Amino acid sequence: MCVGKLLVYADDLNILGESLRIIMKNSETLIVASKETGLEINGDKTEYMVMSREQSVGRSHIVKTDNCSFERVEIFTYLGKTLSNENSVQEEIKNRLKSGNACCHSVHNLLSSSLLSNNIKIKIHRTKIFPVALYGCETSSLTLREKHSLRMFENRVLRRIFGPKRHEVTGE
Repeated sequence: MCVGKLLVYADDLNILGESLRIIMKNSETLIVASKETGLEINGDKTEYMVMSREQSVGRSHIVKTDNCSFERVEIFTYLGKTLSNENSVQEEIKNRLKSGNACCHSVHNLLSSSLLSNNIKIKIHRTKIFPVALYGCETSSLTLREKHSLRMFENRVLRRIFGPKRHEVTGE
């Protein structure tokens, strides 16, 4: 029994599998189905990834099927989300935070403006900055480290909005 996944969006197609055998079988099925509809697979643009807990799985770097050869990759980006063969989200969180920082920088003038109320600035944060930083995070299992990184990012944005934490002077 073949267990694999097929992700399709527009002209992008990804075959994911837990073993090289499954990926090869699904690739052959894809090539046959493509030929039946008059489509061709571009071997130069096609890559494969084996996602498995066993690091020894699929050591070969090129898969050849029906005049096509596919190169193995460790990481690829699909619909703006970085997938890795180790199913690690650390690199994805770094990329999301970079995007969130870039977005925050693009609206820096709004966040530091004294003409806008804090409520408007919070709405900008919730509708523009935070969705960019959190895109796709709901599909990942986050560790405490990733949650901490996301919380630090949010606190950094909130400090830009409200300013640094003010301590009350007690006279001591």
